[in-house]
Amino acid sequence: MGKPIIRVEDLYKNYGAVEALSGVSFAVEEGEVFGLLGPNGAGKTTTVEILEGLRTPDRGTAEVCGLDPEGAGESLKELVGAVLQSTALPAKLRVKEALDLFANFYPHRADVHKLLRRFQLEEKANAFYSELSGGQRQRLALAMSLVNDPKVVFLDEPTAGLDPQVRREIYDIIEELRRGKKTVLLTTHYIEEAERLCDRVAIVDHGRIMALGTPRELKRKSAGTTRLEVRLARPAANGTLSHLEGVSDCSESEGTYVLYSARPPQTIVALVKQLEAENNELQSLEMFSPSLEDVFIELTGRRLRD
Repeated sequence: MGKPIIRVEDLYKNYGAVEALSGVSFAVEEGEVFGLLGPNGAGKTTTVEILEGLRTPDRGTAEVCGLDPEGAGESLKELVGAVLQSTALPAKLRVKEALDLFANFYPHRADVHKLLRRFQLEEKANAFYSELSGGQRQRLALAMSLVNDPKVVFLDEPTAGLDPQVRREIYDIIEELRRGKKTVLLTTHYIEEAERLCDRVAIVDHGRIMALGTPRELKRKSAGTTRLEVRLARPAANGTLSHLEGVSDCSESEGTYVLYSARPPQTIVALVKQLEAENNELQSLEMFSPSLEDVFIELTGRRLRD
């Protein structure tokens, strides 16, 4: 591997008494889709904003395309594109006008007509921003992030709040960026998004990198934990399943109990004994190998959306 196109070393950032980043370090290779996975407030957006030059770290170093984001100014802007968590344009600005406007900010620019076609916005070229659906607005934001044909694209929660169909459309675009050898740094709190899109993932919680690797590597590290999904004839007595042998976490959703166990055979035996004692019955039991969500729970002791 050559020199990383993004490098972060020991970043710290406080907002008053709140420590947003506490020693964050990672590197991203050119052409890689790299994910920061974690809940809201984990420090993902602060990290991206430092890399974009929008915030100054209290301590540590950051580098994008060989430049210090804090002082690079226009030199950095010509090399990166970004989709922020929220994009707001004037209601009466037309789609093509928005792309033309942003393209004129850069000496090197992509073909606006090709971007309209690429992001399925040709029929909306003359539509006002206020007339666009949520998915169309996000596609426009992605198109605007590419008007300067950047080397690096920052996507901060690019599919948050979108319906599943639009989310899949955005996934296709990100996968196309990978095929085009663009470097993408993606923040997300969607497990399936990180697992599907990212070459490597950093799990972030409370301003720290808890684990880093490919999705497969991270799941392999958690191979000692198995997820059991159980349905019962009647609800279990309050809290009893969480105390079964080997269980590290237990939750219930729509009648299904999800148990995480380091010793599934012993957990199953203890479950059967518990159900007999409660005069309850086991309707179904399924076992699953670790997922990224399982890894997150193992590292943090809580679910991603807690």
